[in-house]
Amino acid sequence: MQNLKKVFYVSIILLLLAGCAGRKDEEPATDPSGSTLEAANGQTIEPDQSESHNKQEESKSDHEQGNTSDQSIDYDNDSNVSSKQDSEALAQYSSEQIEYARVWLQLGPNQEVDELNVRHISAGELINPNDDTSARYPEDVIQLSGSRSIDGSVTYSGNGDGTINVYNVPLRWESPADVDENFMQEYTKDIIEHTELVNVNLGSNQEVIKLINVLNVSG
Repeated sequence: MQNLKKVFYVSIILLLLAGCAGRKDEEPATDPSGSTLEAANGQTIEPDQSESHNKQEESKSDHEQGNTSDQSIDYDNDSNVSSKQDSEALAQYSSEQIEYARVWLQLGPNQEVDELNVRHISAGELINPNDDTSARYPEDVIQLSGSRSIDGSVTYSGNGDGTINVYNVPLRWESPADVDENFMQEYTKDIIEHTELVNVNLGSNQEVIKLINVLNVSG
């Protein structure tokens, strides 16, 4: 009877030892204490090095994002400063003065004028003041011209929306000889019917101010 008990106890001890050995073989490669980690390819990675590598990557990403943000702010600031300077440059001048200069800057035959004359012509006035048969302006217009004939002229009416109606009117009228008595009437009527709609460009503020400084407004 005692021999059976010994055999029984020995069997239990062997079973317990076999179970402990199996659990030891199945333990994961990761040590909670952080000693070493074994990758799938058999290489070992130090936990401290892995964590340090991840932190470096995060720091690098944050730094790159920070640089992008800073550059964006710099561009915005430069744009705002430039826009503010442009507005301040023309703030001391009237909208009419700025319009005259911009129209001449865009359409004036000669940009190097010593004087930019501005003449206001009322609706109903003769297009050709030297001929009574001439058609008359249907609206108020503005005539810009230099101090010399070679500077040319620009005759237009403003629409108040950044566009103007340009009349193809010469600065100096010459009466041709031997023409039909209705010639001038038809000629000037055609000018009215074929005005050109033009969008006025903003132009360079420096050039606009330069022309404003030589304005001579009359009428």
